[in-house]
Amino acid sequence: MTITYSCIANGRAVLAELALTGGSYQEAAATVLKLVLLRAEPKTIIQMGSFVYHTLFIDGITYLCASDNALDTVTPSAFLKNVSETFLRNPLMSQEHFSPSNAVATDFQQVLGKYMMKYNKNQEDSLISALKSQVTDVKNVMTQNIDKILERGERLNIFTDRTDDLQTTAKESQKTRKILGRIWWKHFKKIIVITMAILLSVIIILLSTNVIPT
Repeated sequence: MTITYSCIANGRAVLAELALTGGSYQEAAATVLKLVLLRAEPKTIIQMGSFVYHTLFIDGITYLCASDNALDTVTPSAFLKNVSETFLRNPLMSQEHFSPSNAVATDFQQVLGKYMMKYNKNQEDSLISALKSQVTDVKNVMTQNIDKILERGERLNIFTDRTDDLQTTAKESQKTRKILGRIWWKHFKKIIVITMAILLSVIIILLSTNVIPT
């Protein structure tokens, strides 16, 4: 939000004004001042074109500013309050002495400029702070996401290691089974050979003793 125009008016006569950007502020301000006098309300907010006009009405003096954001009403209100307090503290700025031709009007135009720059800078600082906060939030979310990805990666590595261990164990088991199978087959062949030898020996003995007729 930016305060682009401000003025002080006695009735409908503008005593001091300042515009930071080009635009038909005077015409819109004249319409707003007329409405303020008709309503005689302490505070008013009026939308005119693309700008929002905020007013503070005290003892016949209207303090007015225009902003480009309808949502922010706190900053314009604080600005008008500061301007009115500064105006009322200076005895030369009373209704009797303050007039468009008075040199004080030029001085107070500088006061308007000072407060406009102050509140606009505060808004810029707030915007920068908000952007920094958003960047920090995004950074934190990204950091958390990276941590989660790394954590998942570690879990995946553990799972992979366990899988590798299982695969290694399975391979070792297969090798062990193969070795045991070879040993068993080797022993089985020995048993067959021994058995055949025993049977052959028995047959030879039986033949030699004529137990089995030839």
